Amino acid sequence: MFRRVAIIGGGAAGATLLSELLERPVAQPLHLDWYTGGGTPGRGIAYGTRSERHLLNVRAASMGMFASRPGGFLEYMQKRNPDISGTDFLPRCWYGDYLEVETASALARAKSQGHDVRVVPYEVDAMVPENDGVTIFQGETTTRVEAAVLALGTLPPRPLPQVDDAALASGRYATQPWSLLADVKPDPQAHHVAIIGLGLTAVDIIVELAALWPNARFTALSRHGLLPEVHPDNASLPYEDSDELVESMRDAPDIRTWTHLLREAIATTDDWRRVIDSLRPHTQGLWGQLPRAERARFLRHVRWAWERSRHRLPPQVAQAIAKLEEEGRLQRLSGRLDRVTLAERGLQLAFVPRSRQQASMLDADLVIQSVGLDNDVRRTQHPLLQQLVTNGHIRPDPFGLGMEATPDGRLLHNGSAWPRLFAIGSMLRGTLWESTAMPEIRQQARQLADHLLERE
Repeated sequence: MFRRVAIIGGGAAGATLLSELLERPVAQPLHLDWYTGGGTPGRGIAYGTRSERHLLNVRAASMGMFASRPGGFLEYMQKRNPDISGTDFLPRCWYGDYLEVETASALARAKSQGHDVRVVPYEVDAMVPENDGVTIFQGETTTRVEAAVLALGTLPPRPLPQVDDAALASGRYATQPWSLLADVKPDPQAHHVAIIGLGLTAVDIIVELAALWPNARFTALSRHGLLPEVHPDNASLPYEDSDELVESMRDAPDIRTWTHLLREAIATTDDWRRVIDSLRPHTQGLWGQLPRAERARFLRHVRWAWERSRHRLPPQVAQAIAKLEEEGRLQRLSGRLDRVTLAERGLQLAFVPRSRQQASMLDADLVIQSVGLDNDVRRTQHPLLQQLVTNGHIRPDPFGLGMEATPDGRLLHNGSAWPRLFAIGSMLRGTLWESTAMPEIRQQARQLADHLLERE
């Protein structure tokens, strides 16, 4: 049992693990150091938005913070409004409120039970893991703990290499859309905004700015020019042949076979989403069976299609986007970005449309980068991760999907796993693939809390 534990990361993953640890009855008080890095503990970037236009893309009934109470969020919301249904897609800021309440409750409970919990509103500067503990450096303070958990969430986005220095220096190219949206004010000017990417975050950006800037128009550029798929209005019934499908996939762990099996299954059902959703409980195990070459093939050829099918839009958000397209305020382009340069009145994007070889030009007042999660530890500017990689304490995933780890979250180095250094959440994507949404994070938190408090 580890009584002194450090949790590094102030978002939902860190808050969930902290709360899970404090839920357990223990013979002796715990000493927990939670390094939140500033901001509101529990919300992180994912749920820090205050706009009710930004909706969860998971129904309310499945968003509980604890694996033992998956309906906790719905219960919390129905106390505020009994008319809310479990099938609703609710604002992410409401979910942030729920996380804050649960975290505050856990901290109050800790105090009443004699636990020593320090909430440290700073980043960790460096760490030195060893087989018998972990030393943490923060400012001028050095702390020795029995175990440490990295719950860092996604990494700060890096500018795309196609963007030149003058464009970055102009202030017209935004790499961190949530920071931009937090400060944006209503503006009647006729802005032209270019969005690089067309995932869920890109959609949130467009919906929010379209409301605040009623005369703005938007051009979204991505490799395929396709929006995420859309959730059905009502929850679908489970796919009845899911066990047979999963077993067939396990018998032949290669992407070509899997693609063929999925197409066959989809052809036999009235809604393809039932097939995709049936894989969710098995995705981590299936990913673990894929050889490295097959993972590379998936990332090259299938990832884009899987992501837009798996991570879908709430119906009301899809309707808002469709309306913008009908009004001529939103245009979607498919192609490859060639460069972004500073022009006389803004920025200029050069891109090569699909099925063409000659570049086209696009002028914009503002360009916002939204190309998906950045989990590439090999190239990050995150100081703590840079230190851990440089000193050989962790091993980056070869595909840029976080850190190499065992399925239970122990981080790898030099071919072996640290016994007292763990990760939770998106940094385990290379190991688990499905590791960024709350249903998976809360299960990881439960299992890790069990392990950390396991009696010897």
